Amino acid sequence: MNNEEILTLAEQIVKSWDWKTEVSRSQPNQLDVNILNLEQFVPIVVGLRVKRLGYLSAIVGLDLGREANQLEVLYYFCEQSSMIVLHLRIPRQNARIPSLCEVIPSAEVFERELREMFGIEITGLKTIEYLYLPEDWPDGVFPMRKDADLTMVTAQTGKV
Repeated sequence: MNNEEILTLAEQIVKSWDWKTEVSRSQPNQLDVNILNLEQFVPIVVGLRVKRLGYLSAIVGLDLGREANQLEVLYYFCEQSSMIVLHLRIPRQNARIPSLCEVIPSAEVFERELREMFGIEITGLKTIEYLYLPEDWPDGVFPMRKDADLTMVTAQTGKV
């Protein structure tokens, strides 16, 4: 399949079910899918996997700030030079998303990082130990959130 066929098939998969999504092409080789119903996230990923429309290359967290009161999680699936990006917006308070580890075992490292750095609870994640932060890191301090108070961490631990 060429890039256009890959992106067209991915778009058909997302639109063919009764899924609540918004689909756009921000670049010629990229399909952006805004998933509006969190319960539909894993089935959409399964649909992409069944058709072998790319491998999970990254999961990226974004803090949209206190004003927006949301976090965004981006899932990048790549095939040849095509990219399918799934966008999930979730509330900052009690941020929670389902794990993809049952579908894509390699998602675990990315999901652990989201949990550690953004405070997003990943339901179904089996390993919850820190990847990057020291074991004595204070609870409730998520360094990639815009409002993280790292001066408190410095005062407690003597390191940033």
